[in-house]
Amino acid sequence: MNKKGFIFDLDGVIVDTAKYHFLAWQKLAKGLDINFTEKENEQLKGVSRVRSLEKILAWGNKTISDQLFQDLMGKKNEEYLGYIAEMDESEILPDVPRVLQYLKTNKQPISLGSASKNARTILERVHIISDFDAIVDGNDVSKAKPDPEVFLIAAKEINMKPEDCIVFEDSVAGVEAANAANMISIGIGSKDVLGHADYVFNDFTEMSDDFLKFLIEY
Repeated sequence: MNKKGFIFDLDGVIVDTAKYHFLAWQKLAKGLDINFTEKENEQLKGVSRVRSLEKILAWGNKTISDQLFQDLMGKKNEEYLGYIAEMDESEILPDVPRVLQYLKTNKQPISLGSASKNARTILERVHIISDFDAIVDGNDVSKAKPDPEVFLIAAKEINMKPEDCIVFEDSVAGVEAANAANMISIGIGSKDVLGHADYVFNDFTEMSDDFLKFLIEY
């Protein structure tokens, strides 16, 4: 049997924590008198916490001290952690368990490649952490997507060459990172947004077992 490495982003691919990031960032921005809507939030998908706060400050044309910057990042994360502490299996996105089970049954290595520093906590909360052979998150990388670092490390952790890996991503930056890593990129979301991916599906319910078999045998 062929073996490929399957690398999953977390937010927006396995679970929808984007809504919690949005609420936490919105509260922070409001405290700085910066207007922050879902439109701006879309631009933060797949982006590190540091870079996200830098973007929000730039949108509001604000300058703050390094200490306040660090304090705000901590406050945002506390707010976000309060939301994810209440998560359970019901927040796993449709058909994700089926896809993971298919790959496990067919003995394909599975890795997580996420910018989130809370990835392990979230996977534990929704009880699928054991489905992953490796977890690479924001604690393991120094360069944010669209740099391919997170996916290259994720491939190495499951002993796979980059060209033998498939990445599932919901963000523009994530797809760009997968492409830069010379991996097959599969966008989860809108074709209008993720048209630069090799394949795009609205969600995993559209992805058949035959397509997964095709990826394995590709």
